[in-house]
Amino acid sequence: MNTSVGSTARLLGAGLRALLVLTIVCGVIYPLAVMGVGQALFNNKANGSEITSNGKVVGSELIGQRYDLPLKKGEETPAPDLKWFQPRPSNGLGTNSVNTQYKLILSGATNRAGDNEELIQWVKDAKAAVVKDNSVDGYQVRPADVPADAVTSSGSGLDPAISPEYADIQVQRVAKLNGLDVGAVQKLVDEHKDGRILGFIGEPRVNVLELNIALKALESTDGSADGSPQGSPTGE
Repeated sequence: MNTSVGSTARLLGAGLRALLVLTIVCGVIYPLAVMGVGQALFNNKANGSEITSNGKVVGSELIGQRYDLPLKKGEETPAPDLKWFQPRPSNGLGTNSVNTQYKLILSGATNRAGDNEELIQWVKDAKAAVVKDNSVDGYQVRPADVPADAVTSSGSGLDPAISPEYADIQVQRVAKLNGLDVGAVQKLVDEHKDGRILGFIGEPRVNVLELNIALKALESTDGSADGSPQGSPTGE
């Protein structure tokens, strides 16, 4: 009997010691080591790939933002502020109805099949809006020129980038509404075009937040800036 009790006590003691050691190693030392390596070697990525403007964090290069006008009375969704380059649609995003004390970024897809009538209508409406919004005096956008990412949301709804083609067709509109030279705005877009990772991974892209920050800087240099509207990439 005493032998049995002693063996049980030794097993329990060994188990508790193993639990304590593994808790310290796996729950304290390992996380701290990983965090230290991340901060030392990949500081920007470890902290959320933050983008700053005028010394202030205005977003992340991994999460898309909207650039909208203030919501008007009677509107369910705000109208886009066409002075800025616009991101992809975000039809799949929900709203925070769980705890409205906090303004949360919710991620989600439309979860609709390719032949879904509502999705087809969304795409048609989005294409018509892109053609209308980006057609200015002397420049007409053809429906065939509208790229897929201009009328469809990504799987997360938070895609921070658009295709170079979608950025290009917005140049004329952005230049006109901001009183800027078209060539200067096009040069800005070209400078922010990123190719495929390692030459074969992913697709060419333009980060919209980084582009709009550069646009704000160009406005300031040009002397045509008249203040930042809601959704300004400078956070003003």
